Amino acid sequence: MAAFIGRHINKIDKKGRVSVPKPFRDAIADQDYPGIYVFPSFKYPALEGAGEAFIQRIVASLDDLDLFSDEQDDLAETLLANTHTLPYDPEGRINLPKSLMDHVNLKSEAVFVGGGARFQIWEPKAYAVHNAQSFERAKARGVTLRLRSDDNGKGGSA
Repeated sequence: MAAFIGRHINKIDKKGRVSVPKPFRDAIADQDYPGIYVFPSFKYPALEGAGEAFIQRIVASLDDLDLFSDEQDDLAETLLANTHTLPYDPEGRINLPKSLMDHVNLKSEAVFVGGGARFQIWEPKAYAVHNAQSFERAKARGVTLRLRSDDNGKGGSA
């Protein structure tokens, strides 16, 4: 599966339709469901988006928690009960429900932000502030990333 990468700003029409960036659609083109899964982030004023494979990973991970525990119930409610299945129209657009648009304060534009296995949808000005803060936090901490080895064992570390 390809990764969601980059930032893409798209217009939202008066009916709440917005084009999902083609690279994002291409990243999940092999899934059975012709659309995306979107739920409100409980950490940021953003929407979390993904394809079927990521949603199935969430379901499987919830099964690892104790059945009927508060943690499992709360996460299932937060992640799955609030997830919207948003099919593409023939032009590759989705129709964002009002509740999701209100959560993020979306009006006329949305920025789709790649995050590897998932992506986020933000109001562009709010994302610009968040992005600048994230960059400064990473810089202040001297954050580094140890790269995993690739399939051929030729990977390295950074």
